[in-house]
Order: sequence, then structure tokens, then C-alpha cells
Amino acid sequence: MTTDGETPQLITSPAEMRAAARRGEWRGSTGGQCPAYQQANLVILPKEAAAEFAAFCTRSPKPCPLIEITPPGDPEPARSAPGADLRTDLPGYRVYRRGELVEQRGEIRDLWRDDLVSFLLGCSLTFEHALIEAGVGVRNVELGTLVPMFVSNLLCRPAGRFHGPIVVTMRPIPETQVELVGEVCARYPHAHGTPLHIGSPQAVGIADLGRPDYGDPVAIHPGEVPVFWACGVTPQAVALASCPELMITHEPGIMFLTDLPRDGHI
Repeated sequence: MTTDGETPQLITSPAEMRAAARRGEWRGSTGGQCPAYQQANLVILPKEAAAEFAAFCTRSPKPCPLIEITPPGDPEPARSAPGADLRTDLPGYRVYRRGELVEQRGEIRDLWRDDLVSFLLGCSLTFEHALIEAGVGVRNVELGTLVPMFVSNLLCRPAGRFHGPIVVTMRPIPETQVELVGEVCARYPHAHGTPLHIGSPQAVGIADLGRPDYGDPVAIHPGEVPVFWACGVTPQAVALASCPELMITHEPGIMFLTDLPRDGHI
């Protein structure tokens, strides 16, 4: 249905997007899709690590705003998408083992275990639609590319074995609209909320905006400033730093579509 860099068709139904992912027909960015609904990051961990990771999320709510935690062994997110299957209904998955990315795949049914607990975390792609409706251009949506993501020098508050840096997304914003962007995003604490940083990338440890750690670079035009938000890819950087036995996640920028309304709070 789409590949990175192409203008994607608009899908408005989360169930339709999940079905397309399940069939292997959607592999690109979910940015700009299902404008009325919340998008979510995915983290799957063994039960023995789940309590520590839940504590980690509550200590670092900006990058890891919790939407739902599933019972061990249950792949259905009954609160946010009843009937969905977290083993198949995302366009792409990453598998981390002991601090290494070992596999990228389209579904994880054969990896599923009875002790696995799934976490759905809020995503900034949720508020992109609100920005567009407010008259703020979102370049990655306009281009049909993945939002650029960077590992910053800002640190999460550790909990148990989990520690590491905050990953941030970057969107170029006209200087005249920065205040408006803050006002719009403040309505979405369940989707990372207001920006973490505005302006100099070097101040948050980013050397080159043209070389994101995840996603695709975008141009910054005259009169625009880089604006950075906390990102739900943070747990993937945490996996590299903390080396859990197993962590399964979504592909960065390619999210799970929930049935939760965009403007609904957790």
C-alpha cells in the first residue's frame, strides 16, 4: 500500500489499518493515518521484567506515557483495540535480545510466549493531525516519510534494570508558530505533550540533524526552528543500554493504531 517516500493513501479506520498490517500490505509510516485516533508504541517483555518496566514508565512519563498493559500471555489490547492481535497487527516489529537488535520481521506469532506482557505507549504521531488542523505544516506527513528520531543526551529516570537516554522526534516549525504548537500539544499528555526542547540540537546532544538515528531526515527551511518531543522509541534505546533478556518492539515511526479517540485522555 505504501513504501517510504511515497505519498500514502489516507486510511481513516484503525481496524482497516490493522488488517492491512496483518496481511502484510502496509510497511511504511503510519504518520498522517487515522486522524481521529491514537497511535501507540509497542514494548513486549517477559513477565519477570514487566513490573520494573511499568515503574520505569511511571518515572519517565514524558517519553513513555502508558496507554495499556496486557495480562501475561494475552496478545489482545482489550482496552485500546478490542479484538486486535499485537502479534500481527503492526506493520513491523523489532526483536532485541540482551542489548542487541537481532531481528526485524512482519509478525511475531512464533515468538509468542505465555509469560509475555505488552505495553502500549502514547505516540506523537497522534497530535500531528491536531497540528495540521491548526494550520501547522508537518513535514514528514507532507512527504510521506518517517519522522526523524534522535538519541539525545537527556536521561530517563531509571527503575530496576531499565535505564538509558531519551529518544526525541524533531519537526521543523516556523518561528511564528512555536507558541501555537506548544498550546496544541499541551492537550495531548497521552501523546508526549509539549516539546522537550526548542532550538539548538547540540544542546540536547544531537550533532547532525541530517543523520537521524531512526526515521528519515527532513529539511529545515529559512524561518523555521527544530522542535523536539519525547519519543516512544526511547525503550529501544533503553534495550540497548539495559540489555534485557528479550524486548520486542514496533519499527520506529510505524505504529499500532488503536480505537481510542485522539482527544481522549488515558
